[in-house]
Amino acid sequence: MIRVLIERNIMDGLDDIYEDAVRSTLQQAISAPGFLAGESMKDSNNSHRRLTLSKWRSIQDWSNWYHSQQRTEIMYKVEPMLSEPEKITILEHA
Repeated sequence: MIRVLIERNIMDGLDDIYEDAVRSTLQQAISAPGFLAGESMKDSNNSHRRLTLSKWRSIQDWSNWYHSQQRTEIMYKVEPMLSEPEKITILEHA
C-alpha cells in the first residue's frame, strides 16, 4: 500500500473554482482500481497551498490513475489555476 501526497499552490481568487475541480477529481478517483481513500486539505499558514493525500493499493494502481484520460482531462482544468507545477510525493511504509 502507498500514499500519494500532491502539493499545489493556487493563484489568488481561484479558491472556489479549484475546490470544485478537486472534488471532481476525488469523485472520479474513487472509481479507479486500487484507490482506497483520499482527502483534500488547506495549509493553515498559507491559504494558497493545498494538499491532497490519497491511499492506493500499489504504485501501479496510482500510475494507472495518474496516466489515465480522466485525470488528464481534470488537470487541463486545474493546471491554469496553479502558480507553479504540482509536486507529487509517493510514500510507502519503511
